[in-house]
Amino acid sequence: MEKFILYNTATRQKEELKTIKKGLVGMYCCGPTVYSSPHIGNMYAYIVWDSLVRSLEYLGYEVHQVINITDVGHLVNDSDDGEDKMEKGSRKDNISAWDLAKKYEKEFVDNLELLNIKKPWKMPRATEHIAEQIELIKLIEKNGFSYQTSDGIYFDTAKFVGYGDFAKLDIEKIKEGARVEVNNEKKNPTDFALWKFSPKNEKRQMEWESPWGIGFPGWHIECTAMSTKYLGNPFDIHTGGEDHISIHHTNEIAQGHGAFGKQTANYWMHNAFITFNGEKISKSSGGLYTVFDLKEMGYDPLAYRYMVLSSHYRKGMSFSMETLKAATVALNKLREFSVGDTGKMIPEYLNEFQRLVANDLAMPEVMALIWKMIADKNYSTNDIRFTLLDFDRVLGFGLGVKIKEEIPKEIEKLAKLRFEAKAQKNWAESDRLRDEIKEKGYIIEDQPEGYKLKKYL
Repeated sequence: MEKFILYNTATRQKEELKTIKKGLVGMYCCGPTVYSSPHIGNMYAYIVWDSLVRSLEYLGYEVHQVINITDVGHLVNDSDDGEDKMEKGSRKDNISAWDLAKKYEKEFVDNLELLNIKKPWKMPRATEHIAEQIELIKLIEKNGFSYQTSDGIYFDTAKFVGYGDFAKLDIEKIKEGARVEVNNEKKNPTDFALWKFSPKNEKRQMEWESPWGIGFPGWHIECTAMSTKYLGNPFDIHTGGEDHISIHHTNEIAQGHGAFGKQTANYWMHNAFITFNGEKISKSSGGLYTVFDLKEMGYDPLAYRYMVLSSHYRKGMSFSMETLKAATVALNKLREFSVGDTGKMIPEYLNEFQRLVANDLAMPEVMALIWKMIADKNYSTNDIRFTLLDFDRVLGFGLGVKIKEEIPKEIEKLAKLRFEAKAQKNWAESDRLRDEIKEKGYIIEDQPEGYKLKKYL
């Protein structure tokens, strides 16, 4: 079994993966808050961690991957004031919070399928593990790490001496710069909610009985409760976005120490952001496309997967439509090459491929290796094809299958309008529509009895 090297955020260095159980990797990935449609920035992380799962499995490990579904408790500003995202989303979509969760959980699962991301071993929902979260809070309380205020049960970060170590937080600076808290009963600015009480003057859609009163769990407690339930304590790898380091994962680590006296994961891995116009994609910077948007524009979602694997997960990725077009061209070339008779494995490329995927997911180097192999005249096309198809177990591009091309409805409509313009001898409009179709990535070929559309990108 190839030695697997990964970058551990907890130690800020690359380390060899040493699993708790031989040949088995327990892996927890922070999942989506299902209050709105996932965009490509959200899905970036799951493509990255899917490549980790696939790489580990390729090298002979069994992987138990858990991705949680946050369907309660995540407040709008990622801390302990503001409104629960589920309650807010419920009003926006004019459906119940429970139906909202089902709707966007399905969208997330559909996204996994479109991007050829393997279904996780377990995908537990926060709302179905309230009892486990309550038991964990009781344990933290018993060990003296919590206190009660008028609006909930809070973790006392001052009781955990190493609270700021993971994210290298300057606690004194945080104290000096702390704004006026909405809840001035908090002992420390870094304290966070384990359980929030329902407002006395309103009934929430999602609330439960607890030893402390009716309410709902804080955002962080679900991950500690569900990861340890399904993967044991400790487990091997915990993943998430780099934005989780300073708050969510720092608080998970605190909860682990408060309840069990130790970290719950041995390795913490974080992906960098996807950017658009030089900034993290957001409402202000733009780029908030969904996978469905890309599909509607005529792009294969797997071209986006190709883009992601062309960048290193710790460096992030800059998204643009031009880059997506280039990825589409490259993916189509791989697809065309991969269909046909196959031969035997090429050891030289196999050994290098295994070394690269086991070196902290060196996927840009992997992609360069693949194109080098395709151009290598020392080996037969059949042997290169066979080796490429084996590598696709990690890449997840679905190679080796002739893809039936689906033409988007928008393109079909434009082609029909052009056909009508030609019939009316409106050559200027016909040329304009032809150019618009090409700009959107398709070529229209005139034929004796009509026309044929095919992908240009």
